[in-house]
Amino acid sequence: MLSAKWRTLAALATAELLAMSLWFSATAVAPALAAEWHLTQAQTAWLTMAVQLGFVFGALLSAVFNLPDLWAPKKVMAAGACTGALLNAAIPALDLSFQAAVAARFATGMTLAAVYPVGMKILATWTKEDRGLGIGLLVGALTVGSASPHLVRAAGGIHDWEGVLYAVSVLALLGAAIALRYGDEGPYRSPAPKLQWRYFKNALAIRPIRLANFGYLGHMWELYAMWTWMPAFLLEIYGRSPHQAGGSGEKTAALAALAAFAVIAAGGPACVLAGKLADRWGRTRTTILSMTTSGACALAIGWMHSAPVWAVTALALLWGFSIVADSAQFSTSISELSDPAYMGTQLTAQTSMGFLLTMASIQLVPIVKDSWGWGGAFSMLAMGPAAGTAAMWLLQRSPEASKLAGGRG
Repeated sequence: MLSAKWRTLAALATAELLAMSLWFSATAVAPALAAEWHLTQAQTAWLTMAVQLGFVFGALLSAVFNLPDLWAPKKVMAAGACTGALLNAAIPALDLSFQAAVAARFATGMTLAAVYPVGMKILATWTKEDRGLGIGLLVGALTVGSASPHLVRAAGGIHDWEGVLYAVSVLALLGAAIALRYGDEGPYRSPAPKLQWRYFKNALAIRPIRLANFGYLGHMWELYAMWTWMPAFLLEIYGRSPHQAGGSGEKTAALAALAAFAVIAAGGPACVLAGKLADRWGRTRTTILSMTTSGACALAIGWMHSAPVWAVTALALLWGFSIVADSAQFSTSISELSDPAYMGTQLTAQTSMGFLLTMASIQLVPIVKDSWGWGGAFSMLAMGPAAGTAAMWLLQRSPEASKLAGGRG
């Protein structure tokens, strides 16, 4: 029998997985939307970038007004998931234009700021010594949830983009119901630190916090751009060799969507494993290992034009596993390095900087691809983990590393 703690965390992770499927719902059907609305690749990127921008705006609003302290966190989380589901379903239901759909995606990003960070707050009330594992579990759920629209697309018909959006909205509503029923706080609850704008400068002014944030920024430069454009890359690879992919036409496209799901979802178990590893081996070592691996994958995969489909898929799976494995460790590092008086502000600053940066790399990928192909585009992403690795290496050698992972660095 699971304890009350692990039953709650399992339910919380399930709710996060289902609700966060909203993030890439439009991205999963981007080819169909681009054809219907006659979009360029730069315009198509806004279906994802609008969510990033909305999430930052929503996270700042939530921090300013301390929403999870004004209402029960599980109610805030459920309300965010419900509202996001309705906004997502409105795109096909109201036959929105491209511009209106981008606005709906921005608003969806705002609602997701009431889901993921609030889920983290609930988790923090249940964990102490095993917080790295707990946060890894929740980031893993976010990862699989982000991948799930591609699975829906593969199973439900490539051209039926409306059905995909409706199905994802149903998943998010189910996630809201689970959060409302099972998302109770644990024994370690405490008021969230208030957002204090004057402490935002500490994100870059205090050296150990600056290094942890630079590590996170390098990680984010690569992560969301890869998640956004990997499905298009795999569709192109599978389309070039339909006999190797096992079919042609719609079947090949469905297999490419299934592969995209597997590649992104591979990061789910990686987050849990990395959480356990970081608690025992150290956060800096774990992040360096993860970013070194993902950066090597980024440098190689785009140039594998003539490689067998299975080989490209295998490397993509390794990239998907390694690219997000370390994600939870950057916020955990900030929580361990910061004074409790401004920890909430530091975490908000880190999240805001990271998601704003993703907008640049997401937009740059198609621009670089037009000139240098996928090899150049994905190699450009490797700059992120290279810089992030250097930052975490410097942090590992600083005296403040003793504050991380119980002295393990």
